[in-house]
Amino acid sequence: MAFTCIRASSSSSFTATRLLVSVFILCWVSRTCSGFGSYGFDIHHRFSDPVKAILGSDELPEKGSAEYYAAMAHRDRLIRGRHLSTADETTPLTFVYGNETDRIGAFGHLHYANVSVGTPSTSYLVALDTGSNLLWLPCDCSSCVHGVKLSNGDVIEFEIYSPNTSSTSKKVSCNSTYCEQRQHCASAASDCQYKIEYLSNDTSSTGVLVEDVLHLTTDDAKQKDVNARIGFGCGKEQTGIFLNGAAPNGLLGLGMDDVSVPSILASQGLASNSFSMCFGLDGSGRISFGDNGSLDQAETPFNLKNRSAHPIYNITITQIAIGESVTDLEFYAIFDSGTSFTYLNDPAYTQITENFNSALKNKRRSKDSSIPFEYCYDIRPNQTVNLTLKGGKQYSLLDPLVVLANEDGTLMFYCLGIVKSGDVNIIGQNFMTGYRVIFDRERMVLGWKEFDCYNVEDTVTLPGTKSKSWAAPPGHTVNPEAKAGSSNTSHITPPNH
Repeated sequence: MAFTCIRASSSSSFTATRLLVSVFILCWVSRTCSGFGSYGFDIHHRFSDPVKAILGSDELPEKGSAEYYAAMAHRDRLIRGRHLSTADETTPLTFVYGNETDRIGAFGHLHYANVSVGTPSTSYLVALDTGSNLLWLPCDCSSCVHGVKLSNGDVIEFEIYSPNTSSTSKKVSCNSTYCEQRQHCASAASDCQYKIEYLSNDTSSTGVLVEDVLHLTTDDAKQKDVNARIGFGCGKEQTGIFLNGAAPNGLLGLGMDDVSVPSILASQGLASNSFSMCFGLDGSGRISFGDNGSLDQAETPFNLKNRSAHPIYNITITQIAIGESVTDLEFYAIFDSGTSFTYLNDPAYTQITENFNSALKNKRRSKDSSIPFEYCYDIRPNQTVNLTLKGGKQYSLLDPLVVLANEDGTLMFYCLGIVKSGDVNIIGQNFMTGYRVIFDRERMVLGWKEFDCYNVEDTVTLPGTKSKSWAAPPGHTVNPEAKAGSSNTSHITPPNH
């Protein structure tokens, strides 16, 4: 918002001053008057119906079953690497249905959004990842997923980005601020190469950086179209679980580095350097770039130690409250929307789980090695769990329980949705659901507020080249079909690791 300076009499000057102060207060309360816009995308859980119609889930057990939760925990370990694994875990995970053994694959990242890039605009269903930075798209690739194969043998092809087909595309040279790997450049005028290696073993994306238009729409009532020039990866070669469907149509990093989309939008003055993610119970949600949250949200500062080496959203927990029992215990944890469950190592894991169990009159079930959760009960535990974060604000676990059911939908039992970790603490999506979570990189704070993320009137058309709705025909399932460098099998299998 711009203000114009004018000469005025003392009375009119006083009136103008009051007006300016009033506007400032309103702006401060709503945090929407910074002169920037906010731009949002609907986000979908990997196993929501729209995404399953595209990427498939042949090998996924029934949602809510013990096998389902075991498979999701296995997915977390594949995506996030061995940091989440404990010594007594074995992989790969297999389940037996009748006489057939189905191997559980990577399944992919947890949330996806539809983004449009280039001129003419082309849509891509990209995975969202708060643990990485660069946006990359499959691009003139020699090794990548080119489409999905329906169970009847038909193939639906993905869009593959090509700089030659977009009139607004431009190569990024080594002297560009986007180029972070200049040590590999022959000269300042050379094309900027990139290679990103991810936590999952043998998983990477390699290519060159390009610059093109990202098509955005403002979140306000006018819904103005904005074209933002961004730098991103032209991914010529993907390896590892990317060829098994982990991010088949690209990946959008949401980290703190300068090359991430939130950072680029902020550097161009299009949005404040902040974004929010909101998670509904049904797998749908919203990501909004430029969202600073509201004055009444709770906040905690990010832990900035080793930020340059690990640009992650790390916070400090100082206290654990289970019902009336309060324990001071300081430890770090990563807020990671891309992890299904919450993973804690000792002493935090033991402190929470044993205090939770001690506060209950319900008898704990015997440990079941087929599920990832250790603390399960036949009767729903009625117990509150609150974490106090640095700064003194409480983060209440709105629903700390995981409900397990039989195939016919009948209830089996309840489990505390925390998994013992190898060496990192992660607050996963199960403890973010029901919140609007603000990743404010300007003020370096994490904000949160209970929020209804779901609007039944919103409809989303996902990208496609054969069908604008990207809906698979009834009765058919789909699987990624990779080009060079992977196998075209009917089932996704996990990589060796």
